[in-house]
Amino acid sequence: MSEVPRPEAIKLHKKSRTLELIYADGSFELTAEFLRVHSPSAEVRGHGIGNGILQTGKKHVALTGVQPAGNYALKLSFDDGHDSGLFTWEYLHDLAHRQDEYWQHYLQQLAEAGASRDGGLIARG
Repeated sequence: MSEVPRPEAIKLHKKSRTLELIYADGSFELTAEFLRVHSPSAEVRGHGIGNGILQTGKKHVALTGVQPAGNYALKLSFDDGHDSGLFTWEYLHDLAHRQDEYWQHYLQQLAEAGASRDGGLIARG
């Protein structure tokens, strides 16, 4: 069983609201919004399969802190008060490498719900 790569470096860019993860195979910048809407917390994922809660209105959210959680994860804090998800090395690696796929799926979910990244519902006419 191979070990999931840990980032060689982690950089929080507050001005651009991104978290940069540098791996042997490249550098990946994940926006605070992307990380917030994909938080592994129960608030986002729900308490069972299919019980996830679509996150809206997170377009302008920012990261306020990045702390190690043991040797297996990062605890990310956001300016909307959210800080309950532990992003494991495996999950961060997956988010970094499949970012486009996950982002498109999120945008599709918003469209299907008639919701927006700014919050609220989109008027349909």
